[in-house]
Amino acid sequence: MTEEKYEGLLPRFLKYVKTETRSNPDSDTIPSDPKETAFLNELATELKELGLINVHINPQSSYLFATIPSNLDYEVPTIGYISHVDTADFNAHHVNPQIVEDYDGKSDLKLDEEGKYVLSTTEFPNLKNYQGDTLITTDGSTLLGADDKSGVAEIMTMAAYYMKHPEVKHGEIKIGLGPDEEIGTGADHFDVADFGADFAYTVDGGPLGELEYETFNAAQAEIEISGKDVHTGVAKGTMVNAIQVAIDLQNSLPAHERAERTEGREGFFHLYKFDGTVDHARMVYLIRDHDREAFEERKHLLERIVAGLNNELGSKRINMNLYDQYYNLKDALKGKMESVEIAKKAMEDLNIKPVIYPVRGGTDGSTISYKGLPTPNLFAGGENMHSRFEYVSLQTMEKALDVLLKINELNTQNN
Repeated sequence: MTEEKYEGLLPRFLKYVKTETRSNPDSDTIPSDPKETAFLNELATELKELGLINVHINPQSSYLFATIPSNLDYEVPTIGYISHVDTADFNAHHVNPQIVEDYDGKSDLKLDEEGKYVLSTTEFPNLKNYQGDTLITTDGSTLLGADDKSGVAEIMTMAAYYMKHPEVKHGEIKIGLGPDEEIGTGADHFDVADFGADFAYTVDGGPLGELEYETFNAAQAEIEISGKDVHTGVAKGTMVNAIQVAIDLQNSLPAHERAERTEGREGFFHLYKFDGTVDHARMVYLIRDHDREAFEERKHLLERIVAGLNNELGSKRINMNLYDQYYNLKDALKGKMESVEIAKKAMEDLNIKPVIYPVRGGTDGSTISYKGLPTPNLFAGGENMHSRFEYVSLQTMEKALDVLLKINELNTQNN
């Protein structure tokens, strides 16, 4: 039965990643792309066929919810497991996963036939951690989608195992599979009451052992600059070059506080998008900091810079839409660390070293935790996510499934 618990894990994963579900940042619908809805409906059918109950798509958030009933004769906390079905803003059409069995831990892996794209141990030293493992890679033309279809496959395989083996004891388990995590809107409408868990986990992390409960505070600034385009021969005193204004704005920010120059708990301003002409320019900034006070000061600094430039220009040529995206998960979990402690013990019982560090990013768990449901993040196995160099170890996915099962086992002792 030990190996039987992994039955279906790899076939599910391969099937899921071949289903195109890239979210659309330019859409106002929920989900942002109908391909996500189609995939969620397929997963709903699969869950119903497995025998789960209360399988439904929440009309508020478009999350697919389902329940594995408790088979205990006493009450324990209800645990939720959450993953997202969408993939990121890299080519996701016609994903063609490649399987490398018994990887030797030292060879470079050619992704495409021509050898244009190579997984190199020099560039990607984490490959050395996977000696003897079965790796699933891309063919170099697309991302893989392990973020987060590895998590989806692990959760679905957990459900299949429990439904096939009612003798394995567990409390009530909630499953939530949602859209649009990659564009930062998926959890905005998450319905905590409908989900019905006491605490939860996003299964959306990276390599073996990751247990994440400290994230960035995050904001985005969308800036529009109106210039005045006249002939260069008569430009003096008349022209307002929107591109130059954008450059002046960028140069007014601390040069050492860019994403590419920071690490650990160091925050940053990241110029994420920029395009323009003399007449009009557009900038999009990501603002990040783990410390809430420093995060607020970063926003104030950008506001002061914009106000100062508008004052120099003599009119409001720079318009900024500045808004918060999510907050540090750690702050939401203060006094509610049971979910972290049980996950940590589960890993230790399985001889997996918990890898705990401040995440230079965020998860849906950040938003969901601030809605009142404590939701740290567990590893799902993916490496080099959002790129053609993405890969995942089957053995790490199996260990992620082990952790879910062990958490549920430990929870049976919470009576």
